[in-house]
Amino acid sequence: MTITDCHTHLEAEGAVVNVSPRYFAPVEGHCYSVGIHPWDLAEADEELWQCLVEAATSPHVVALGETGLDALKGPSLDVQQRWFERHVALSEELQKPLIIHCVKAHHLILALHAHLRPTQPWVMHGFRGKPALAQQLLDAGLYLSLGPRFNEETARLIPDDCLLFESDDSGLPIDDVAARLASVRGIPPSVLLTHSTRTTTALFALSQ
Repeated sequence: MTITDCHTHLEAEGAVVNVSPRYFAPVEGHCYSVGIHPWDLAEADEELWQCLVEAATSPHVVALGETGLDALKGPSLDVQQRWFERHVALSEELQKPLIIHCVKAHHLILALHAHLRPTQPWVMHGFRGKPALAQQLLDAGLYLSLGPRFNEETARLIPDDCLLFESDDSGLPIDDVAARLASVRGIPPSVLLTHSTRTTTALFALSQ
């Protein structure tokens, strides 16, 4: 199985489809991530968490998330952090990567990564940050996933084996995102896709 789009909200082959655990209904041959988004934590309870735990054990689920920290929307960061740490623990238990939503809280993500010392990969999805922040995250061992909007300097500095790309909720074909990213990196799209396939296959423990 080959994954090119590492994060989308639209049902698709060749993608990691993000869904709420409450609505998890896997389609054969598709891959998923399940998690509780920080914006949705006002409605989160133990029943929803048990839905997540059950869904996350499915072989169709290749990652936990998206979850994370958002300083601009959602409940307090203390509340968000408690739920985020529960996702981290489940990611470690099931040995599946974590896909992270982060807005204005990258310093907290870095601090938590240093404190919790996860063995599973963390992926910063939809990353738009500047090169200095990107380098901090890369140095800590995180993967960066770029969507339709990204910082071009950042796109050029990410090593091949730490770079992912996604359509997110844009509705754009993933090939369009890949073409722009390849152009910025100065390589043919086919080369970018080769590198990406190698990275996603290893990251999401997929068989080719």
